Amino acid sequence: MANRLADAISPYLRSHADNPVDWFPWGAEAFAEAQRRDVPLLISIGYATCHWCHVMARESFADPVLAAELNAQFVAVKVDREEHPEVDAGYLSAASAFTGNLGWPLTVFATPSGRAFFAGTYFPSAPMAGHASFRQVLDAVSDAWLTRRAEVEENAARVVEALSEAAGAATAVSELPDERALAEAVSLLVRAEDPVFGGFGTEPKFPVAPVLGFLLAREDGGELAARSLERMAASPLRDPVDGGFFRYATRRDWSEPHYERMLYDNALLLREYARAWQRGVTAGEETEWARTAADGIVRFLLDVLRRPAGGFASAQDSESVVDGARVEGAFYRADPSARTHLTPPPVDGKVLTGWNGFAIGALARAGFAFDRPEWLSAARTAAVTLLSHHVRGDGTLVRMSLDGRVSGASASLEDYGGFAGGLLDLALATGEPRFAVSARDLIDLCLGAAGEADCPFEVPGGGDPVLQSSGMGIRVDPSEGAYPSGLSAAASAAHTLYLLTAERRFERAAREAMRVVAAQAVRSPSAFGAALELVSELAAVPEQLVVVLPPGDSHCSGDAPSTRRGCSPPFGAAPRISPRSPPNRPRVLSPRPVSPCSPRARPGMPAPPLTCAATSSAACLRPIRLS
Repeated sequence: MANRLADAISPYLRSHADNPVDWFPWGAEAFAEAQRRDVPLLISIGYATCHWCHVMARESFADPVLAAELNAQFVAVKVDREEHPEVDAGYLSAASAFTGNLGWPLTVFATPSGRAFFAGTYFPSAPMAGHASFRQVLDAVSDAWLTRRAEVEENAARVVEALSEAAGAATAVSELPDERALAEAVSLLVRAEDPVFGGFGTEPKFPVAPVLGFLLAREDGGELAARSLERMAASPLRDPVDGGFFRYATRRDWSEPHYERMLYDNALLLREYARAWQRGVTAGEETEWARTAADGIVRFLLDVLRRPAGGFASAQDSESVVDGARVEGAFYRADPSARTHLTPPPVDGKVLTGWNGFAIGALARAGFAFDRPEWLSAARTAAVTLLSHHVRGDGTLVRMSLDGRVSGASASLEDYGGFAGGLLDLALATGEPRFAVSARDLIDLCLGAAGEADCPFEVPGGGDPVLQSSGMGIRVDPSEGAYPSGLSAAASAAHTLYLLTAERRFERAAREAMRVVAAQAVRSPSAFGAALELVSELAAVPEQLVVVLPPGDSHCSGDAPSTRRGCSPPFGAAPRISPRSPPNRPRVLSPRPVSPCSPRARPGMPAPPLTCAATSSAACLRPIRLS
């Protein structure tokens, strides 16, 4: 039996390399083998820090007897969902036809052409609580394939048809919601708030940073967001030693968390804690809890997830080895002194472009807000690293790398939008236009790939070819949850580019993209926080601070390095919001009149090349010249 996973770039795939299961990585070879043998595909999707993925691996995939049966009846494919997000999204949508309990590990049975005909998540090694064992599922699926092939093929065709119909419905355009509809979305979230422990709903409970971002962007939602953020910061969801936040809690009071710590959660929460602190300072409220939470998150990002080259790893595991056995949460439950004698849980070191974009943007915003130049420096180093190693010669992006090795997986819209957004935040925080120019190049590629299509953003070069050929691909996946969808991230970056350049094509693209999700977003605000935040910004009238310099005076121009202190920078290290601007409106910073070249606002002037446009989610930082 060939070991096809031993040299995989994904740590998740390599962790399964020694299984007795004859695994194939995702790709055309597995499909060809299934067609040659005329057997179904078993597609197992997970990620390296997933607790229940570990459990199923130990119980089932390490069992040589079960593995022999699996190998005889199926072609087994192992997929890292973080390496192949399009594959995960397509099969996760298909799985919803068979189970309402979606998550990972995701276990999908598909025809040799890749069409799903049955799916589930974790299957136990023995029957329990009304759930069939994994061996029973394998036998039932194999029997259906051998004795009821026509029925299986018909089910698979129906799933593909349903996916196509759902995709059409999900991308049906509507008008952007007005202020009344946005206020109603806030009201839905108010009604869903847990008034005792903060957050939304009961259990399991997730931090849903994009929803908090939407609320912080609005005057009628800021208090709700601040309450949730403060209670989370004081809850068991936060590691009091290393400072990072765990992925979710299984109890309403944020206790009994699943202990994996994800880059995207912590990056996006850092962004919101910095904004909550700014909001509190503006309102004269005590918000030291927000500073403390932000400082802890950055400590986790820089001390645990940062890689030697400057990028950020995707996550830290929930399990660590204690007395020779892997135990979930043992490291995190130990007190600080005991931790020093324990081996920390492993880190999944793969560097994902989109998620690193979230981290770059959050560090830039927080570094500026709290006057922490070392945080800005970390953001800059990560950006330079990714621009050097994750951008191909033709300008397209790499999805993932690990220790200098680059994955062949297709980049997603999440990568283009997330990285572009992070570069723009960094440009605004430092005044270095090169990062904004790179962001503009990425968004232009997505606009060009879309052409005349109904959705303005597409992945340059198209999506995963194997997935597309199976009919399981989702052309536009607007779904959100723990982090923004690729569509929302790309549209948000385009909107920022419009504010910087006054090029209407960027505004049009942002608006058209949000028309795709507008109707769903206002009905289900907890699932579309990033989209609603952008829609709120689009509904507002931006204010611009125009920087007027004497002819030939470039001493304080945006092209100067942010470290130059010969004259007061256009904006101080901590944002000072104009008191005339309510929190939910676009806002500008009060200039510090301490230097001959301090900026002065000139109302009514058109935007010159050197401007700094501000919105409620992108507080005006340093002006940059974008040519």
